[in-house]
Amino acid sequence: MAEMVATRDVYGKALIKLGKIYPDMVVLDADTASSTRTQWFSQEFPERFFNLGISEANMIGYAAGLSTCGKIPVVSAFACFGSGRVYDQVKLSVCWPKLNVKIIVTHAGVSVGEDGASHQAIDDINLMRGLPNMTVIVPADGIETEKAVRYAIETQGPFYIRLGRLNLPLVFDDTYEFVLGKMHALREGTDATIIACGLMVNESVKAAQTLSEQGINVRILNASSIKPIDKQAIILAAKETGAIVTAEEHSIIGGLGSAVAEVLAEHLPTPMERVGVKDTFGQSGTPKELLRIFGLDAVSIVEAVIKVLGRKTQKGR
Repeated sequence: MAEMVATRDVYGKALIKLGKIYPDMVVLDADTASSTRTQWFSQEFPERFFNLGISEANMIGYAAGLSTCGKIPVVSAFACFGSGRVYDQVKLSVCWPKLNVKIIVTHAGVSVGEDGASHQAIDDINLMRGLPNMTVIVPADGIETEKAVRYAIETQGPFYIRLGRLNLPLVFDDTYEFVLGKMHALREGTDATIIACGLMVNESVKAAQTLSEQGINVRILNASSIKPIDKQAIILAAKETGAIVTAEEHSIIGGLGSAVAEVLAEHLPTPMERVGVKDTFGQSGTPKELLRIFGLDAVSIVEAVIKVLGRKTQKGR
């Protein structure tokens, strides 16, 4: 059985490792340090940790100012507050001047659970990828999380990294290398391609196993780099498999599915289905219940692949 690790836990440990390497790195939080795991950094480097209280917009401005003084500010909050509540500040104080601020959020998607719609960020990718100069990353597991966080700290400019609350199976091993703007093929296939991010990557792997038992061979691409998106991999998958399914723990509007659809519409129109939250708010429930209710599981991916294969056949591909 694959090891289960929460990406937020890996993030908290990565901050300590990177803090020892980069003395100019500072961490800011908005009274959620125990949940985002930034409290571990605060215990190791108390003089480099700033709790701004329940004042996320002010926190972004504070981080922007620190970046102009040569610091590397890492801002943490729940995803719902680190995107929507601070949108104006991120847009005008971080992205417009292209400052070196890293926004790394946790508790994204409906898998937050019982906190309900107000705390379930299902539109944050949409908000952040629409901003010029912003890089958007959604790691699939703990190993990719550590690699992505390190890349962000070592790279100049604004970053938005989206992490979750749940323990997830490890998809990669220590040999994996994160490359911005490139999708990683977890499985090769010729009948259709599943492009997924976050916790939906593991669900895609399970879906592929079920489909294989039905004689359907699918390719799986991990799309952790939402912006920039890997146009070449998308176009190649469309050419070679003729059918695309995207899977994300986010609204199908404006997220990974939209990003892939934009590439296909411009370069190679291809039968496509999007698995994600269908233009609705979240609700209270256990993570397991909500992932099932919103169709964010392997069963829904299997159904989407079978549906898109029907459209592929009708198109005569």
